[in-house]
Amino acid sequence: MCFSAEADLVGGIVISGAGVDALRHLRDRNDIPLAVLPLVFGVHQIIEAFNWWGLDGRVPEGVGTVALWAYLVIALGVLPVLVPGAVYAIEPDLRRRRLVIPFGVVGVVVAAVLMTEMVSGPVGAEVAHRYIDYSVDLGYGGQITALYVVATCGPLLMSSRRSLVVFGLLNLAAVVTLALLLSNGVVSLWCAWAAVISLMIVIHLRSMSSRQEEPSAIIEG
Repeated sequence: MCFSAEADLVGGIVISGAGVDALRHLRDRNDIPLAVLPLVFGVHQIIEAFNWWGLDGRVPEGVGTVALWAYLVIALGVLPVLVPGAVYAIEPDLRRRRLVIPFGVVGVVVAAVLMTEMVSGPVGAEVAHRYIDYSVDLGYGGQITALYVVATCGPLLMSSRRSLVVFGLLNLAAVVTLALLLSNGVVSLWCAWAAVISLMIVIHLRSMSSRQEEPSAIIEG
């Protein structure tokens, strides 16, 4: 979610590029869910550009409707499952991995509830100052939102890697700050945070990939 169609489009292209780079530095298949995240973020933002254009009447109404549903499916149905799944897959410590499982369960439940509410309808969107205000008719909206944050922010705090725990704390602080800005109608900067997250994922995967290559380089030498 960003403050204009142009920002969404440019940000989406850049982040998608980071996603392609992340996929190029996979060590094994356990890294795939994490590496896919930047690509999902990038595509998500490009889709939102079409939402802006649909609301402005710059693309056919059908295109705008498809973009709206695609955007919400990723935000509400994919991310609450993918994020804890990615953390679970890369966690080397078995005990810590088990601690991530409850967050995954919460994510699945949240996604199921949100998708059910979406299908039941109504859903909509409108331009509100410097962001798009998406509307989904939710029962127990506050509780579901809180569980969404738990599912997407909590898993990192369970990691055995200190760097990921620190990132988890930063992510939680950023989510709260950005949500407050959005709820007060100031501006949406989720796209900027998505770019930061994507960059950190790429750096992490590049670092792990280079560490894996070092022993073979020494042997060959």
